[in-house]
This record gives sequence, structure tokens and C-alpha cells, in this order.
Amino acid sequence: MPHPGDAAQPRRAPSTEQISQRLASGALDDVLATIKRTGGCSQPLRLRGHLSAVDPHTGASTPLWSTTGQPGQALAVACGNRRASRCAACADTYRGDTFHLIRSGLVGGDKGVPQAVRSHPRVFATLTAPSFGPVHRGPDASGRSVVCHPRRSGAACYRRHTADDPLIGQPLDAQGYDYDGHVLWNNHAGDLWSRFTVYLRRHLADAAGIGRSEFNDTVRVSYAKVAEFQARGLVHFHAVVRLDAKRPDTVVEHPPVWATTGLLTAAIRSAAAAVVVPVEADSGVRFLSWGAQVDVHSITSGAFTSGALGEEAVAAYIAKYATKSTTDDGTLDRRVFAGAPLGHLGLTDHQRRLIHACWRLSEVPGLEERKLDRWAHTLGFRGHFSTKSRRYSTTLGELRRVRRDFRAGQARAAGHDELLGDLPETAEETTLVVGSFSYAGQGYAHPVDRWLAESHHRSRVYSRRVGREQLAELEEAA
Repeated sequence: MPHPGDAAQPRRAPSTEQISQRLASGALDDVLATIKRTGGCSQPLRLRGHLSAVDPHTGASTPLWSTTGQPGQALAVACGNRRASRCAACADTYRGDTFHLIRSGLVGGDKGVPQAVRSHPRVFATLTAPSFGPVHRGPDASGRSVVCHPRRSGAACYRRHTADDPLIGQPLDAQGYDYDGHVLWNNHAGDLWSRFTVYLRRHLADAAGIGRSEFNDTVRVSYAKVAEFQARGLVHFHAVVRLDAKRPDTVVEHPPVWATTGLLTAAIRSAAAAVVVPVEADSGVRFLSWGAQVDVHSITSGAFTSGALGEEAVAAYIAKYATKSTTDDGTLDRRVFAGAPLGHLGLTDHQRRLIHACWRLSEVPGLEERKLDRWAHTLGFRGHFSTKSRRYSTTLGELRRVRRDFRAGQARAAGHDELLGDLPETAEETTLVVGSFSYAGQGYAHPVDRWLAESHHRSRVYSRRVGREQLAELEEAA
């Protein structure tokens, strides 16, 4: 199982001539300081502006800090992009935050979640899309090579595709493939999930033999999910679903004894089968639903056992897909406008047909508000790639605040907190710091600088990996 610190593929190193030119241009110390401060972000944002200290009682404003006089007359901050194809360093940070967010809801003990959640009913569920036409298949779940589509009639394929075969996920018969249904399903996947969460509560109440109002007053369904694109270009969801006792406060307690893992598993399957979302399309009303494949595994407190998954493995698996490189799943990491040329993007014919279907359907009466043309780069999918219910665990914002406070403390201890200037530490609680910044650009001016940033990130990843291996050796020796 990949760890949340795994890095993206490195880019080609600059030539000796480029490195020599960069060294001769000077200011490399400032670049290295920026790289270290932004954690190796490959395309930092440049901001111009100032900070002021405002007394909340008198309203008096005192200049505190300005980008004037800084290198490049700007402040460089990490881009914060979650996509590994855009910035491996920021995606690594996002992946790590997601890992701890998911893990805290499974093991508890910190971040406001009690350790007792480990005894709550909880499962790892995967909800998939239906078929819109046969596509080439690769090895099965165990990695065993299988015959692709040995059909007696219609489109067939008797090859055994390897895992890296580009044909995997491509339609056997593109002319007969339902491209409109494909992109409409992606576009309404968020609606399917929303309706699924409603149906799940109803099916749990019915399976328990109690009224739905009583169930909603007694049990809370908490979840965290992530969206992943399959090779065929359809999104599916991986989710951790947990049952808690419902309380008016923020305390998470064990649900009633009748709320079991078996009850939750059965309700997930039946609720997924019952969900239907009607959509008005140019060919009439379509009824969208989940695919027949619904996988549900219980989550154990230890390592993998038959039919169950360990907590660490589940957290790492979800975190991995929260930042998956878009180039790996066939979607794009930038928007493409309707009618724009696609030849230079290296897309397959299947992907181009899906994008064109998005553009065409965006003009169909009744579908304008779905904004399919704006989401053509994600093949129609317009939802969030990772979401959670309110009480599942902590939030990404809280994790970022803790990291920001920790780094501010480190900077204060080292005497390098230039952004707070001469503001006394005791004044932080009584003085309002107001910033006014404007966008001044993004990225590095020289390709060598970006390569140095990415090298810095890869060295950090390598150091963590070596540290984990050494720790594992020490634990094994002990």
C-alpha cells in the first residue's frame, strides 16, 4: 500500500548550460530560501502587499511589514494545489492531511475524536458506475491475466492485456458506446451520493425495525469519501462509513447495540441498489443509478484479515486517491474551453469523444445549469474529490491551522518570523493583523529554480522513507 508521502515522477534535469547560466545570474540564495519556506512547491504564488497591526479598541493602524524590499518585491507562498500533476510538494502535504483526517476518524485518541471509535461499526465501501458499453479489461484484482472479452456475438477481444496496456478502459465499439450517458452519470455522481446518504439512513432504520425519525434521533451516520476515476473515464467513490450515537454536543459515543457492522453492510448494498436520479436529456428522461458492483469490507483495528481491512491501509488508500495525478486517470488538470483544439493534449479517441459529448450536451435545453462545458476536462464530473460529514473527525482547515501555528512557533524560536515584524508575542491576542495582498504571478522565472524546488521535495520524501525503514528495522529488532 503506497504511503501518503510517495512522490510524483521527477522531470528531466536541466542541462549544464542552463545551470551555469542560472549560477551566473545571481540571487540563487533568495531562490533557495523561497524553496525551503514553501516546502519545495514547484509553482509558488507571488503576492505583493503589506501587513498592518490594527488596535481593535482604537482602530489605529500601524504598518508592520511590506513586500517592498523583498526579493522580487513579492512574497512567495505555496500554491496549495492538491493535484500531483501540478505540484508534487503541495499534493504531498494535502495527501498527508487527508491521511490524518481519515485515520483520526478510525483510531481516535486525538484531534477531538475519542479512541472509542475503534469499537464502532465501520466499513470501507466502494460504489461504482454502471456500464455504458463494453471496454477492454486488464488483469483481475489478484493481478492474474484474463481474456479480455471472449464474446460469441458483438464486439469481442481475446487478448490478455497487461496492466500497462493503453487499450485498457477503451471501448470495444466506440460507435455503440453511450457517451451521453457516460458524461451525464459523471456529472450527477454527486447527486447520486447525496441521495445515497439519505437512503442509507432509511434502510438502516427499516433493517433495525424502528421508525426513521427515531433512528435519526438515535444514530448518526458519519463518513469520509474520495472520488477516483477508473481507466474507462467513469468516477467511483471509496468511503469510510461509521455509525455513532447521536448527541446534541460534539461528543462521539458508541451507537445502540443493534447498530452492527452487518446491519451497516446490508444497508449500504440495499440503499445503493435503490438510488435513482432522473435526468432530462435530449433523448428524453434518463434514470441514473449506481453500478451493480458494490464492495463493502469491515475495518479492523489490526492488519488485513479475511474480508476486512486495517485502519492504516484504509487511510493510506483514500489519501492516495485524494491527490492522484490527473494524467493517470485520463482527465485533465486544466479546463478546456468549448471548441478548443485537443490534438496537443495527447488524449485518446475515447477521451476526446467524452469531452466533445460534454460540449454538445451543455447546449441541450434543461442541461445548461449543469455546466458540462466547464467540467469537460474532468469528463463531466463536477463534485469534490474528497468530502466528509461534519462529525466524522477533524477538518483540513484545523490541520492546516495546527501546522501554521507550529511553524510560526519554530520561526519565533529561531528569530526569523519576519512576517510579524516587531509585533510583541504578547500582542497577538490583543492586536488584529490585517493583510492586503494582490496577485503578482506564479512559478519560477528560470527552469533551474523549479527543478531545484522539485529536487528539494524529492529529498524530503526520500528522507522520510529512509526514516520509516530504519524505524521498522528498530521495531523488528526490539
